[in-house]
Amino acid sequence: MSTRISAIRNDVQDRNSEAWKKLCEYVDELADNGGDEFSPKEALGAELFSEIRELPESIAKLRKVKKVWLYGSKIERIPPEIGEMESLEYFDPYTSYELHWLPYEISRCKRLKDSRISTRALYGNYKNRMGFPRLDRNPVRYTQESVKCSICDKEMSYDKTNQLWTSLRIGTDVVPLLINSCSEQCESQIPSPPENYVPYFHKGGSSLKQPLTEDEKWELEMENREKSDHIKHDVKVVEKKKTKRLSVIRKIWEKK
Repeated sequence: MSTRISAIRNDVQDRNSEAWKKLCEYVDELADNGGDEFSPKEALGAELFSEIRELPESIAKLRKVKKVWLYGSKIERIPPEIGEMESLEYFDPYTSYELHWLPYEISRCKRLKDSRISTRALYGNYKNRMGFPRLDRNPVRYTQESVKCSICDKEMSYDKTNQLWTSLRIGTDVVPLLINSCSEQCESQIPSPPENYVPYFHKGGSSLKQPLTEDEKWELEMENREKSDHIKHDVKVVEKKKTKRLSVIRKIWEKK
């Protein structure tokens, strides 16, 4: 099982750069004209797009966007405001290898049924079980001075939020989600993760026990098969020796 845990970086984006300004302009234009596809690489060009490390909070205005194209990006952060993109149906950040998690708010996108994500880059994925950063030691911080509860939208200071990880199916894939919780009552509303993932929300860290990876399951199955074959062989040897002893005893008895 992989024990690698990548540190969560805050303040990842230069918000004074030309790339960021053009991205924000593109979001505003797309919101104004009611476009249904968000493709910043096409709008900015490959060079400027390569400087984008997160999306702006203004994506909340993209309520008519159905498809998000982030193929091959350097993006590390998706803001919670993605949960306000109520028309979103398809989410494609494929080969965005720095994107290890998503905000819990994306689960509000009820029309989102299809996705294409490089799952090996995700925390807790079944293929390699990359470790979850421990949130009380490496908390996530956004650019705002306060944060909203991921479940009820209550605004709170960072010292009041309880940050948690969970894994849920989003579109086509099971992905790790970051939750900002304000209370145990809100936490009680978090759905249970699917089978083969950590079965509860948690804080992460190296001590977190995750299910076996695909490779580990295969190795265990081979080991069990090998043990089973050895046991069968040993039983056959014992039975053969037992049969031989009985044959010798029978011959001795007959001679008497």
